[in-house]
Amino acid sequence: MTLENATDPFAQFRAWFAEAETAEINDPNAMSVATVGADGRPSVRILLLKGLDDRGFTFYTNTQSRKGDQLDATHFAALTFHWKSLRRQVRIEGPVERVTDAEADAYFASRPRGSRIGAWASQQSRPLDSRATLEQAVADTEARFDGGEVPRPPHWTGFRVVPDRIEFWQDREYRLHDRILFTREGEGEWKKGRLYP
Repeated sequence: MTLENATDPFAQFRAWFAEAETAEINDPNAMSVATVGADGRPSVRILLLKGLDDRGFTFYTNTQSRKGDQLDATHFAALTFHWKSLRRQVRIEGPVERVTDAEADAYFASRPRGSRIGAWASQQSRPLDSRATLEQAVADTEARFDGGEVPRPPHWTGFRVVPDRIEFWQDREYRLHDRILFTREGEGEWKKGRLYP
C-alpha cells in the first residue's frame, strides 16, 4: 500500500508496522509518548505499543507515575514511531481513555512474573534513595506473593490513545519528504491531506 493511495490510516499504519517488524532489529513497537502537565510543561519518554485496534493505540503504565498523573489530568497524548532503517515515522495525536479492567487484567497476566512483581515493587517516578531499596522492595513483594499468582495492582492499567490526527512521514531526497496527514472528522470519517516537508 502506497501513501498516495492510502484511504484508511489504521490500515496504512498496520502495513508500515508489519514492515517495521521485519526490518527493525530492536523493538519495532517502541514509540515516544508525549504528555503535558497541568503547568503546560511537556514530558516525553519511550514506551512500547501493546495493543492496536480500530479504537486506537494502547500502552500500559503505573497510574501514579508522572505520565499517569498527566494523562489523568489532561486526557491527551501524542505518540511518535520512528523506524530509522525504513526512513519512516508516524505521528499520532488524540484524547486518551483507560482500557477496561478486563483488558488490563489480561495483558498483566501475559507479562513475565518478574515484570508483575516489579509493577508492585516500583513506586514509578518517585525519588529512590538507592538501588538496594528497590531490590528490597522486590524481595518483599516476592515474599508477599510466595510463588502464588501475582494480580494486577490497582494503580496499574492501560491507556488508549484514540487518534484524531495521524501523520505518515517518508524520507525523501534533499529533505523533500512526503507528509500525509489524516484528520478525523465526525464519527470514524477521515480527511486526507498533504503537508509541506
